[in-house]
Amino acid sequence: MKPIKPFEPILTEVIPKGDQWIAQVKWDGTRILTYYDGDRTQLFNRKKNEKTQQYPELLKPSSFIQAKNCILDGEVIALQDGKPSFYEVMRRDRLRNLERLSELQEEVPITYMIFDILFLDGNWLVDKPLQERQQILSEKISGNEVVQLVESFSDTQGLFEVCQQHQLEGIVCKDLESSYTINGKDARWRKRKKEQDLIAIVGGVTIKNNIVHSLHLGLFDKVGKLFYIGSAGSGKLSANDWVTITKVMEPIIIQDCPFFNQCDVKGGVWLRPALTVKISFLEWTEGKTLRHPVIESFVTVPIEECKLE
Repeated sequence: MKPIKPFEPILTEVIPKGDQWIAQVKWDGTRILTYYDGDRTQLFNRKKNEKTQQYPELLKPSSFIQAKNCILDGEVIALQDGKPSFYEVMRRDRLRNLERLSELQEEVPITYMIFDILFLDGNWLVDKPLQERQQILSEKISGNEVVQLVESFSDTQGLFEVCQQHQLEGIVCKDLESSYTINGKDARWRKRKKEQDLIAIVGGVTIKNNIVHSLHLGLFDKVGKLFYIGSAGSGKLSANDWVTITKVMEPIIIQDCPFFNQCDVKGGVWLRPALTVKISFLEWTEGKTLRHPVIESFVTVPIEECKLE
């Protein structure tokens, strides 16, 4: 089974309503597709990068699905203080030293939130309507302590309000008649977030007491120039994370500012564009900077994908 790029929702400010729409919680985790051929299981993220070794809890699909073979779509999440934490799940997702895996499984237990099925018992299901695919999931999936089936709600606005009350990321609204378009993205799936997020490039840092304590962020514009979008120092990084960043950045320090529109950041140490980080924020300002940016986690997204749209 070759990995595919999954169907993606578009961002919306207007929550759709009507009998054709359902809403699901948008879990703040990492998109993972499970490929099971009846013997071997492999896990891939939405960029088609393999993550099989990071999540051994999911490598026996026969324990939670009645299928000879299948492809499942879902989100791997990790909880912190009872809520999904992107930072926590990235501790598992970025793991390279597999000797620490069993230890990290104890520290960061995960849950696989399944919301779609693309392939079952030798047959593709992507052309079937979502309503039918959901029915198949409900018949085939048996939840356990690690695997859960994502619940759907007809009250789209009500679910969004509940997510806001509980500080969850948002919702995804889906047309019950929608097929599943591989490598597609359109308005049949729509995501509404309580706040926005993006992946930014770290073009510089500010250092205090020999340790990095804030990041200067940018995105590439249409002609490939790095555009400064703001700086962030608050977020979910630990003291050890900041120490690690200080060490990692040393080989990529450069003399000249990489931003074409902003180079007067006080105390800035400039970096060759190489590091990427997930940032959440409230809104864009008129000057095209982020209002109240918060660091969620460092990620492995290629810098070429970080564009100012």
